[in-house]
Amino acid sequence: MHGPPPSPPRSIDPFALAAAVAIGVLGFLPVANWITGGHHAPWYGPVAATWVTGSALAIGIGLVLAIASRRIPALWHDGLGTRFASALDGSPWLMLAGVALVSILVYAVIAHLVFDAKPLLVDEIFQVWQARVFGEGRLTRPVASHPEFYSGLHLVEADGRAFSHFPPGHSAMLMLGELLGVPWLVVPVAGGVSVVAFGVYLRDAEHRPTVRVGALVLFALAPLVAFMSATYMNHATALMWLMIAVAALARAVKDDEPHPVAALVCGLGLGITAMIRPIDAVAFALPAGLWLLVRAIRTPRRWLEAGLAGLGVAVPLAALAWFNTRTTGDPLLLGYEMLWGKEHGLGFRSSPWGAAHSPARGIELVNLYFLRLQTYLFEWPIPSLLPAVAALAIAPRLDRHDRYLLGSGALLVTIYFAFWHDGFYLGPRYVYPLASLLALWTARFPAFIHERLGDGLPLRTTVYSLAAAATIATISLVPQRARQYAAGLTTMRWDADAAARDAGVRRGLVFVRESWGSQLVARLWALGLTRGQTERLYTRVDACLLEQGIERLERQGVRGQAAADAFAPLMRDSLRLVASTLSPDVSERVLPGSRYVPRCLERIGDDRRGFTLLTPLLLAGADSTLYARDLHEKDTLLLAEHPDREVWLLRPADSVSGSVPQFERVNRDSVLRAARTPR
Repeated sequence: MHGPPPSPPRSIDPFALAAAVAIGVLGFLPVANWITGGHHAPWYGPVAATWVTGSALAIGIGLVLAIASRRIPALWHDGLGTRFASALDGSPWLMLAGVALVSILVYAVIAHLVFDAKPLLVDEIFQVWQARVFGEGRLTRPVASHPEFYSGLHLVEADGRAFSHFPPGHSAMLMLGELLGVPWLVVPVAGGVSVVAFGVYLRDAEHRPTVRVGALVLFALAPLVAFMSATYMNHATALMWLMIAVAALARAVKDDEPHPVAALVCGLGLGITAMIRPIDAVAFALPAGLWLLVRAIRTPRRWLEAGLAGLGVAVPLAALAWFNTRTTGDPLLLGYEMLWGKEHGLGFRSSPWGAAHSPARGIELVNLYFLRLQTYLFEWPIPSLLPAVAALAIAPRLDRHDRYLLGSGALLVTIYFAFWHDGFYLGPRYVYPLASLLALWTARFPAFIHERLGDGLPLRTTVYSLAAAATIATISLVPQRARQYAAGLTTMRWDADAAARDAGVRRGLVFVRESWGSQLVARLWALGLTRGQTERLYTRVDACLLEQGIERLERQGVRGQAAADAFAPLMRDSLRLVASTLSPDVSERVLPGSRYVPRCLERIGDDRRGFTLLTPLLLAGADSTLYARDLHEKDTLLLAEHPDREVWLLRPADSVSGSVPQFERVNRDSVLRAARTPR
């Protein structure tokens, strides 16, 4: 961190200063609590209090050590940081390989110790499901004759085809892991490749060895990156291709020499990203395309590079269009929109869940993303964004690489400002691509202090304070977060195949007892209602009225929009609904004063006896056991389809959250008799 004396202060870049102000406002102030868009941060007060106490602790330690270093030379070796970073930076490929291997090892260990090497979120489950379909040598599976027994939130079932609503890129990568028997390793390896690509980018975009090394380590070991890279989520694989594209772009524009291969790789990286997370690809592709286009206009011999980059983008997009044609029937129609309707897309209108997405709501969401980054990015006791904001505020004139990354980051945030969903899992996952950018600017803060103020108390306090924050996080805060994650989503971690073997289930037909509400939702899907229509009905209609309405329409064979229209009058009392106190499933709604018929009371009794989830079991069945949603008298439909299978019921012994499901053998005749009993 030491070397030549500080240079004279340079002017502050207005673009960087604007970014510092924007991130400072969104990352430190509870804007969401001041406007009425629908989202709030009720936790802001306690979290802000921890920022104050944590900052006081870290900065206090830093200040004490900085003062002591003046009296104890051993605490501050002049130029040691620069010499160490230069030594590492002197063998860049060896350093990159070492950091990448350590990163992959860390991510893989977290995958097993924290997430049990299992897909735990519904998004992960359906992308693994699609990966297995690809592994079977096909794009889709045939829709079951009675899809209500197997349907899931992210599963498109149309025109006889069943497939995940996600773009195919991530599942195609998971397929490779499935074929090798290590699907859990795909994302950790992608995280390691991201580290290498970021390091390659830094070689061209950052001239300070200390910043290059610091930014690389910060990015590789940032808790948000480490935890996300230990999952099955598509954010890490998308970031890998983005980092490859960004590194290739930096190489393509490095000098006046032509770099056609780098331009082609840049386009391919952006195009493949679009096959995983289209929004992320757009945010980085538009500024990159504009940059290459302007260079080509100014220097006609650059048209080859621009053309190759465009070709690189076009090839994956053509593959995506082909996949869409074979699944949704329209090359431009993604599974998202087919399943959820046009409300799923960008814009200020009614969202699939029914609530209107307004500009105020968009500001609230962006505000929440940055407030959460303060904690989840580095897990420091000080606000994680503080050093980056400070570095941006005092940054000298930005170069073209910085303008590109900041512009792409700003575009990404702007796009998600216009998107209705709150993307939170292990942190603000929608702004996950900002991790590398923020790591770079965090690493630059001490360097800027040194350039402006020299090797004095401010620099030493800064370095020691950041070191203290990182140490506290490593020793205390990150392990706490790991324990929190490891204790969550217990139902999704349960090993159904092992439990089935222990219970003696072989090629069984297992009916999974879900909550009454989940059954209602699946039956609404089976009537042809969209996911959005179903959500609005489920949250705005008394559960018993909904049960009776579904039963009536099932008997009449009414489907699609006609079914949705038939339900519309039931929503007239939606404002009077309250959460059910009759069932453990608080998502169910009840109309005060309504009288429940025996069928509804029976379903509530089932809920009280315990229920579980079908979704994780869609990936189970290693011994050809078939798991299906328990729909009571309708179960006879599957009994007729599978006359040679033993029948089982899977449910917990009680309704206590986290209770382990148990297999209960069921007599076929008893199911048939129950179905014939008048109700």
